[in-house]
Amino acid sequence: MECTHSCSALTPIRGPSQFRIITPPRQLKIPGSRKAWGRKRVVVCNKTPSFNENNSNGTFPTSKNLFMQEAIGAEHGEAFEAYRPNGPLKVDVDFLNDRMRESGLQRIRYAMKPDEAFGLIFSWDNVVADTRTLRIDAWNQLASEEAGKTIPKDGETQRWVLSAGAEYVLCKILCWGEAGKEVERLKMRLSEIFYEELLELQAPMEGLKEWLEALYTAGVPCAVASSLDRYNLLAALQRMGLQKYFQAIVSDEDGMESIAQRFLSAAVKLDRPPSKCVVFEDDPRGITAAHNCTMMAVALIGSHPAYELVQADLAVASFSELSVINLRRLFANKGCEFMDLQKQNVEESPSKKKLIIDTLF
Repeated sequence: MECTHSCSALTPIRGPSQFRIITPPRQLKIPGSRKAWGRKRVVVCNKTPSFNENNSNGTFPTSKNLFMQEAIGAEHGEAFEAYRPNGPLKVDVDFLNDRMRESGLQRIRYAMKPDEAFGLIFSWDNVVADTRTLRIDAWNQLASEEAGKTIPKDGETQRWVLSAGAEYVLCKILCWGEAGKEVERLKMRLSEIFYEELLELQAPMEGLKEWLEALYTAGVPCAVASSLDRYNLLAALQRMGLQKYFQAIVSDEDGMESIAQRFLSAAVKLDRPPSKCVVFEDDPRGITAAHNCTMMAVALIGSHPAYELVQADLAVASFSELSVINLRRLFANKGCEFMDLQKQNVEESPSKKKLIIDTLF
């Protein structure tokens, strides 16, 4: 019996002895596997690590992707790759779109309630929560703790601090040292300060809760994708009062290696094909990852100016500008794109019949 921290639905934090059984999407069958995924019952443990379980020294949990610039992913349509005894197993975006298409009664239901056919994926950073302020405060506090260290206030340095990895910023931008034990100590302390700031986070982004309430009423499933560990992500959602609005979460424990893999993992957990999902992002890299996954992208203007988000399908200044009808409009013109391969209909000319006249004498 396999027990993992991954979960296909967002559930409240429970005791360590409580388990539940989930069934992944039935229509998603991975080629090369002995059993179809839909027939396999996966036991998922709802236990989340406590503060003392993460580290015996009582330190905060750390995430390898917390202060690291992640790869975009899916540049050539690739999705997931795993290794099996009979060879490598590769699943691409087109395979997920094909196998997760609605069929049968599900198609009838979505025809009656079209909003439920969509899946919405929210990025945690600067979309659900204002992590930009948390990161800036963490860097400033780290500089104040280190004697003689300062962080320049110019825009270029601030951009590197927010977007680049911690080691690159420490070694190349701030020049606080070379890669080694000292840099590792600074990175660890930076993560600890960030988690201390995260514990004080109480409010989501402006207008988000009202937007999620409208989606919840319309029956649109939502997911949140983050590089945070599962325990702190669930705790933050509970403090903000958003836990009931998300049916799935993707956290650091899922082991995704790129932004695109996070989005695709969220689509699988929502049981929606990637082409029916909408990603809410504030970063141009996240918008590119969404389009690589054949997803729609809605950009939230704020941490990046509007001219850097022109590739998004829709850009808004706040969630108060959105309505559920916007989801349908995003997919209204979706169909035959310019570069899509289409079958050419060849009009066959009717066969010419020869007129034969029989003359009887």
